[in-house]
Amino acid sequence: MTTSTIKALTLKAMIGAATITAAAAPMMLATTAHAAAASQQTAVNNLNRHLSNIRSMTANFTQTTYAGNKKTNFSGTMSVQRQNQFRWETKSPSEQLIVANGNTMWVYDKDLQQATKQSVSNQVGETPALLLSGDPSQISRNFNVAQPNAGRNYFVLTPKSANANFKNVSISFNGGRPVMVVLNDAIGQTTSIRFTNISLNKRLSNAQFEFTPPRGVDVISQ
Repeated sequence: MTTSTIKALTLKAMIGAATITAAAAPMMLATTAHAAAASQQTAVNNLNRHLSNIRSMTANFTQTTYAGNKKTNFSGTMSVQRQNQFRWETKSPSEQLIVANGNTMWVYDKDLQQATKQSVSNQVGETPALLLSGDPSQISRNFNVAQPNAGRNYFVLTPKSANANFKNVSISFNGGRPVMVVLNDAIGQTTSIRFTNISLNKRLSNAQFEFTPPRGVDVISQ
């Protein structure tokens, strides 16, 4: 992954993508084009309800990033637990680890032998990944929320901050489980993430949300 993709996801994008293009999500747009949208407040309430029911989550993910005519695929595992505990581990085709323990976020790139340290408090409004691990009641403070079809559990979020590293992010639920996130970043890339083997609300060890840079790794603080 590139550094810009880390910032956008981190999920360099997971967890704002709000107005998804037809190329990024044709099936979603097809189902919502002629449907009645929920009001802004109803959309916020419905999204908060879904997220509030998720105290923790583990899953496998497949991620596809489109940049012009170029497509790049990644896969790995993720774990989140409130409040602001997050682990996103890319295993193929390269290894990268993003870990947040509630206070500090680390982005470790094994190939580059580099680890970047950031404050979680500085990332909450700019990091789509933290939607699943942060405080649901704070979402409307950082994002404008839309529900294009009031009858479907598909939400589009646009960051209110002009400094966000992405344009918008969408999240879809099936049976109360987040199954897909699509993100449009600030440099014209679209990233689609699908979750499988999802497990909700099991108690996760705090140890997996801690990170100590390996010896010899270049550490950058932001």
